[in-house]
Amino acid sequence: MNKYLTDLLLQPEGKRLEFKRDLSSPQPLLKTLIAFANSAGGKLIIGVTDDQQIIGVENPLDAEEQLCNLISDNIAPRLVPNIELISYQNKTLLSIEVFLSGLRPHFLRSNGIENGVYIRLGSTNRQADHQLTTELQRGVAGISFDALPMPSLSVDNLDLKAIAKDFSGKREINEQTLQSLRLIAKDQNRLVPTHGGYLLYGLERRQHFDDAWVQCGRFMGTDKSNIFDQTEIDESLPNSLHEVMIFLKKHAFRSADFSQIRRKDIWSIPLDILREVVTNALIHADYSRRGTPLRVAFFDDRIVIESPGVLLPGMTVEDMKRGVSQIRNPVIARVFKELGLIEQWGSGIPGVFRQAAANNLPEPQIEELSGRIRFTVPINEPAPLTNDQMRGYRVKEDWSYLGTWGEER
Repeated sequence: MNKYLTDLLLQPEGKRLEFKRDLSSPQPLLKTLIAFANSAGGKLIIGVTDDQQIIGVENPLDAEEQLCNLISDNIAPRLVPNIELISYQNKTLLSIEVFLSGLRPHFLRSNGIENGVYIRLGSTNRQADHQLTTELQRGVAGISFDALPMPSLSVDNLDLKAIAKDFSGKREINEQTLQSLRLIAKDQNRLVPTHGGYLLYGLERRQHFDDAWVQCGRFMGTDKSNIFDQTEIDESLPNSLHEVMIFLKKHAFRSADFSQIRRKDIWSIPLDILREVVTNALIHADYSRRGTPLRVAFFDDRIVIESPGVLLPGMTVEDMKRGVSQIRNPVIARVFKELGLIEQWGSGIPGVFRQAAANNLPEPQIEELSGRIRFTVPINEPAPLTNDQMRGYRVKEDWSYLGTWGEER
């Protein structure tokens, strides 16, 4: 136990760990316990200062009773963490371990469920808005947003020609197939599109999902002060992947090598890495959220892909890197899988890190921010825009040679 605690006390505060000096400020402590229960579990240790000095707890038995009363009186639904008194360096610490709760969302009784739900983002607690609270409730019930029906629409609101084209040679598109793929579902004895079906192939998607588009930008330099090229992609999700890759290829292109029999294009970053990160963002975005589209920003030294939503309960950034996979949008993910746009579940993100290492790239970064996930892919050699590139782009050179799906030329 002492070695485990020593190792724990050397770690920085994070998504699953926090230190508190004492019980003198119960409100932040309660928010932390609620956030742990709603997010991925965690451990709170009392008797440790912010700079991780061990000071211990005075009157530990009284402190334990006070803590139990605070939790019982202030958190709903009932939360029952593991509470232990631990001796360490001749001092007594109070350890509270919280697990991901099957009764989430937990909240502060005094604020109610509307204003008292908290989640954990990095080492901070953030109040959950209505959309996130609803997602927590759906998760406990085993319901995904993209599988929910849209009763105000009909099958005619789907682009059946686009579906048939994408699945040509793979599946015959008929009513049974659409139901099997969960692109449509029964509601009040009517067949209607699901959220996932409409996000994938809706004819007028922006009328119902006004943020279901992709904003791409190429910036001059390393910040957003000077934008050089931009585009808004409002396509079906499979086509969105294609269009984003065309945009990235246009700006990642360095030169062409004609020394071999077949032309070999040279890129500022491996395209497989970018394709995987963009695919992951399209599949795992929280389309129930409003206020922000997916964003792809190309700087001289890095490419940043941001998607709306936070990690699903139980997940951490470290889990993603290890290949642990939870599917937020199973309808969308299955279509991408059947179209050959993804391979095995959970294999993509670890592959990104392996490819980056193999190409001597700095390690990519994944950040869980307020309401979005940011994936940053560094460029090993900065790629400032050249005068030739700027002249070429401004006269709208033909970039069709860059290929289509699966053609990394």
